[in-house]
Amino acid sequence: MAKIGFIGTGIMGLPMAQNLQKAGHSLFVSSHHDAAPAALVEAGAVVLANPKEVAQEAEFIIVMVPDTPHVEEVLFRDSGIAEGVGPNKLVIDMSSISPSATKQFAEKIKATGADYLDAPVSGGEVGAKAATLSIMVGGSEESFARALPLFQVMGKNITLVGGNGDGQTAKVANQVIVALNIQAVAEALLFAAKNGADPARVREALMGGFAGSKILEVHGERMIKGTFDPGFRISLHQKDLNLALAGARELGLNLPNTANAQQVFSTCAAIGGSGWDHSALIKGLEHMANFSIRKE
Repeated sequence: MAKIGFIGTGIMGLPMAQNLQKAGHSLFVSSHHDAAPAALVEAGAVVLANPKEVAQEAEFIIVMVPDTPHVEEVLFRDSGIAEGVGPNKLVIDMSSISPSATKQFAEKIKATGADYLDAPVSGGEVGAKAATLSIMVGGSEESFARALPLFQVMGKNITLVGGNGDGQTAKVANQVIVALNIQAVAEALLFAAKNGADPARVREALMGGFAGSKILEVHGERMIKGTFDPGFRISLHQKDLNLALAGARELGLNLPNTANAQQVFSTCAAIGGSGWDHSALIKGLEHMANFSIRKE
């Protein structure tokens, strides 16, 4: 069984860490930001003062925090992970962050003698709890093979995409697809309801055809019921689309539908919805239409 450091035990990180514990791995966590979750401590996790101490004790150091600056902080701050790693250590960033920054972080960690994988995930809180996450990995084949048993405890669809940064690139692409699908479902249900049809029955009818999708199944139901507790917060999806749009500018690409979805998320944020689940994108469309499919 492996000695694993885990930094970032929030909505996604906590169940991922718990699944590693349940598989019999030893867990080390840091109390530098918040108190360690009681559930992990009660199950035997060792609490240390900072990421450096975690990295010194663990063979694998997993990072699962919200954004690029947070990853940079836990890696390279005073008493950060970089101060505690060296040969035979493997840092695995499972956050969703900038691909270009990831390449820089990887080089700095490799300079210590350790290795680095970027391994962002898709599947949300549901997938984290069920250990069915999709995991998109960037890094060497040797480090991927070494980490694979850990990934298999947390996820199902696990792919080595390419070198460092390619895992993050795949995750940004994933978030573009998810956002545009959410917007498509929201627009379809809004159109149906405004036209006098029952959106729940329209969703049921569409589920059996070519329009059927996981987004229509799960998020379509949330839109109809108005259950917008995260899940995956709108603010985080905005962050991911910012990565896509910034990358597109660097590459000279136009992503018009991605930009439009970001604007609808911005409408949600403007009406107080930054913390809503991303399925609540429909509330931005409803706000602009002055019409709710739930007759709110």
